[in-house]
Amino acid sequence: MVIASTRRLGRLAILFSAGLLALTLSACSQDEGATVDGIHLVNADALTVCTHIPYKPFQFTGDNGEVVGFDVDLVDLLAQDLGVETHVVSVDWNQITSGAVLAAGTCDLAMGGATITPKREEAVLFSDPYFNATQALLVKKGSDYESLEDLQGKRLGTQTDTTGAIYADKHAEQYGYTTVVFDDLALETTAVSAGKVDAAINDNGPLYQYAADNPDTEIAAEFDTGERYGFLAKKDDENAQKLIERLNEALAKARENGRYDEIFKKWFGQVPGTINEQ
Repeated sequence: MVIASTRRLGRLAILFSAGLLALTLSACSQDEGATVDGIHLVNADALTVCTHIPYKPFQFTGDNGEVVGFDVDLVDLLAQDLGVETHVVSVDWNQITSGAVLAAGTCDLAMGGATITPKREEAVLFSDPYFNATQALLVKKGSDYESLEDLQGKRLGTQTDTTGAIYADKHAEQYGYTTVVFDDLALETTAVSAGKVDAAINDNGPLYQYAADNPDTEIAAEFDTGERYGFLAKKDDENAQKLIERLNEALAKARENGRYDEIFKKWFGQVPGTINEQ
């Protein structure tokens, strides 16, 4: 089933899919799209963006049922520049990082706090970096866990197909913990609160947000992995290249006129510091 809600032009028209990817592909293929300023969009009068919800505060379903977040506000800058609405489509995360939904024409762009990695660059085209991140360790407040080394014989939660999972797997034998893989961030973080795992590793932004919303948890450690987020588009495609260039221009303009700082403060409570300096 697909649930849709619409805002005015230049804001968001949310298309949230809780169904199978096949249903999403079918729904999107019914629209022949349109060309705006020399850029072809898969749906007429809309910039269609795939993501995987939730990944708060980057994208999640707000109290009013609309998808909101840091990534959403940034990509909406491009939609405003093109004079169209934004459609957000939720799909499986591995369909994004593999480039499958982009290659299939399900969406124009993809987002989701996606770390730019050489492996992913083989499958997708990335925008310029828009956010610097580190990995963080989420634990129950009052626990004795302060590092991965403290987790010997314990269970460490990870999210499938994330750089945190790669980092955890890399050090599992060294520190003697067992990884437990979850399909999404919400399942991973709530497993910490429920005591199903002893700790969880993921990007620092959403984990700090979770700890703020759930005071029974806290961040025990951070691991500087030099990660940078980018938006994703179809690989080796002239139209996608044009779209990414237009997005890069919108992001650069937002940094110059202060709009990026405003959006950052809205979702993180402060203006960018050294963690997000380019």
